[in-house]
Amino acid sequence: MKIYTKTGDKGTTSLIYGQRVAKNDGRVEAYGSCDETNSMIGLALSYLKNTQFEEKSSLISIFNKIQTTLFHVGAELATPTGKEVKWKLRDEDIAELEKQIDEWDSVLPPLTNFILPGGHPVGAALHVARTVVRRAERSAVTLGDDVNPLVLSYLNRLSDFLFVAARFVNAKLGEVETTLQPNS
Repeated sequence: MKIYTKTGDKGTTSLIYGQRVAKNDGRVEAYGSCDETNSMIGLALSYLKNTQFEEKSSLISIFNKIQTTLFHVGAELATPTGKEVKWKLRDEDIAELEKQIDEWDSVLPPLTNFILPGGHPVGAALHVARTVVRRAERSAVTLGDDVNPLVLSYLNRLSDFLFVAARFVNAKLGEVETTLQPNS
């Protein structure tokens, strides 16, 4: 099977079930941002290779599950209205994010100021993933009632998860957070 099909050479692509849409269609924008988020998570995980901390293998496992779930979110967004979604998002997917957020947040110092994104390359990449998933969420919102409400909830919670994950990883790798300083 060839990677290139040439079917998109004129600016269109296929949704699930074959419906052709413009490559800047709202659905394509939304699932494209999910794909970018997934790739940024992959980049963050690649930076973990040369690190050592107790929770590393658990963290990789958690993120592999999230990457898989992001494909499910993309499938929801790429399925035209009225068609059956083959990989459905579940309430449990959101609950798992919330549970992990609470677990990590309980061991982090409480936030008293805004923090600047950055830190270790793993943490910095997770901060970028957070901003990309926010774009996916904004794109999904523009689709209105054509989006499963679980998709919106998942994307919203995932951005919170990625923020806390970046803080958690930075703390575990000894990076001190830089707080936002008021103008002086």
